[in-house]
Amino acid sequence: MVCNINLNERLKHHFGFDSFKGEQESIIRNLLEGKDTFVLMPTGGGKSLCYQLPSLIMEGTAIVVSPLIALMKNQVDVINGLSEVPGVAHYLNSSLNKAAIQQVCSDVQRGVTKLLYVAPESLNKEDNLEFFRSFKISFYAVDEAHCISEWGHDFRPEYRNIRPTIAKIGNAPVIALTATATDKVRMDIKKSLGIMDATEFRSSFNRPNLYYEVRPKTKDIDKQIIKLIKQHHGKSGIIYCISRKKVEELAAVLKANDIKAAPYHAGLDSATRSQTQDDFLMERIDIIVATIAFGMGIDKPDVRFVIHYDIPKSLEGYYQETGRAGRDGGEGRCVAFYAHKDLQKLEKFMEGKPVVEQEIGRQLLIETAAYAESSVCRRKILLHYFGENYCKDNCGNCDNCLQPKQKIDGQRQLLIVLRAIEALKGNFRQDYVVDFIRGRATDEIVSHHHDAHEAFGEGEDMPLKTWNPVIRQGMIAGYVSKDVENYGVLKLTAAGRRYIKKPVEFYYVEDTDFRDEPGDLAAEGTGVLDPTLYRMLHDLRKKTAERLNLPSYVIFQDISLEQMATYYPVTVKELYDKIQGVGEGKANRYGKEFCILISKYCEENDIVRPEDMFMRTVAKDSMHKVKIIQNIDRRMSLDDIASALNMDFENLLDVLDNIVYSGTRLNIRYYLEEILDDDQIDDIYDYFRESDTDSLKVAMDELGADYEEYEIRLVRIQFLSELAN
Repeated sequence: MVCNINLNERLKHHFGFDSFKGEQESIIRNLLEGKDTFVLMPTGGGKSLCYQLPSLIMEGTAIVVSPLIALMKNQVDVINGLSEVPGVAHYLNSSLNKAAIQQVCSDVQRGVTKLLYVAPESLNKEDNLEFFRSFKISFYAVDEAHCISEWGHDFRPEYRNIRPTIAKIGNAPVIALTATATDKVRMDIKKSLGIMDATEFRSSFNRPNLYYEVRPKTKDIDKQIIKLIKQHHGKSGIIYCISRKKVEELAAVLKANDIKAAPYHAGLDSATRSQTQDDFLMERIDIIVATIAFGMGIDKPDVRFVIHYDIPKSLEGYYQETGRAGRDGGEGRCVAFYAHKDLQKLEKFMEGKPVVEQEIGRQLLIETAAYAESSVCRRKILLHYFGENYCKDNCGNCDNCLQPKQKIDGQRQLLIVLRAIEALKGNFRQDYVVDFIRGRATDEIVSHHHDAHEAFGEGEDMPLKTWNPVIRQGMIAGYVSKDVENYGVLKLTAAGRRYIKKPVEFYYVEDTDFRDEPGDLAAEGTGVLDPTLYRMLHDLRKKTAERLNLPSYVIFQDISLEQMATYYPVTVKELYDKIQGVGEGKANRYGKEFCILISKYCEENDIVRPEDMFMRTVAKDSMHKVKIIQNIDRRMSLDDIASALNMDFENLLDVLDNIVYSGTRLNIRYYLEEILDDDQIDDIYDYFRESDTDSLKVAMDELGADYEEYEIRLVRIQFLSELAN
């Protein structure tokens, strides 16, 4: 009998481990006994072993349903690397050619293959059913089982057909495994797979080694990310973005700043994705910038940080993605950037989906926003979301616990909340409850006649920001529950009813307000780090301009001086590498004196230059810019350039402005001579030479009676190219 074998010996023989982690042994024994099994285990807990080891022990071949080709390849490579016999593990999916598929079928039918990974689409494909019936199946393993549920963070409709397909192929024990599942998702998985009587194994979701932090998403986000990466120089990290476009842009910025990074998203061809994944695993690159298409099942234990450029669509997704950090038990830093307006973008993505799906998506977003904005221990919030109670008030390893806010006595506020939920008979959601408490006679409240209730408006004397944190922290304390079956309806618990009768001490902390997002002064050009140096640089620019008989803005723009006074560049190369609006030509022409001044200032004032904060930027629409510059070099008409690139002429002028203001020289005199005579060109040219500003508005006030705006803009472009760049 397989259930009587020495599992520790088999573990050592096949995997080289001396002992099991957590409940791995109990899970494996349950499966060996032919029982359906449900495994809820956090990322890094060792889920894969729970089906890999029994597959090597049991008679027949285990079918593993897995959602991603990348995941399958990684798992198959690991298992085959442990065995002396080729073909112990295979995958069957759309990436294989005909010869490879024949090899898989041969190895399976000869009994060589013990693990066969299939995509849900491959499992459900009618053409494959005859093949699946042709060999003995030891069990079915459904990995990433949360994909079954519409309430899960990565719903895959194909997963819903797994049970009907199993019935067509032939029954065998089923083991379902997931790293993230709320009670709602857990029940959905078991019901869909027909394993309601499965033995359930639930591990703690607490990952003590992970540090959680949420930062406001400001204009200097790229700079913050570069600084964070350089603080972890040479360490592996993953950065998640919502869109493929942002993935590409951010990867380009990182590479421009000497960081070994690569993009990863579903829009890249499979060969590129596979190569990038291998480069990451083999440490040829340090950073993957990815959509959520990356990471599922990736067995890289030493990922040291996971950054969310955009807040995820659900806490389940967030938990699983952050779970890819520190899987070896070592350091794992999880930083998410959050702006309230990002929620509106995510809601917009849901437009056009079925109404039920939109409603589910909104509820998941509400939970994510609550996590981001809350000042409560991040670990406590996450574990509560997954139905686990975290008893400590301070975990000591998240931003809120390391910088705790002052607690507020909230006994009266909680009583108002509990009485409101009681008055509404536990039938309404949080936003309705808050409106009721504040005495807002909305159409919905009036239609239910709740504006006539004695508890209506009981909290109208308190600020709006009071109620959401009180409700959420009341949930964590066990006084309120949220009915997920009814899209977030709030209900009183038995403890909540007792509290109404006999209130006890209750403290809460206010949420962080992300609506008033601080900007990056230096990045926005509205302030500088070192005003003394800025004044000195300003004076030097003025003297240089007077000496050369040029307007000051031709030498360097204000924003360039501000960045010099922030980052202290001391070489000409640093000037054109790091400072906005300074190209190589301008740096060589005007920069030496400025660098000498900055260097002397740093030395006299013992200033340590913030070299780690320097950031090279990557021009947006860079391919358009390259084509424009090439076509101008060929003396192509600007009208034809705009037409060839499907741009209107004004957009082309915007790009030309951007090119010359970033320090690149253009020569469009050939085009100017087509539309203006020499006297007109000289007239506008002389205006800019004598003016103390390059403002188009001021130029239009001075010259607008004689010239069109586009003519002034074109001459300004030529003027700046010749004298500034």
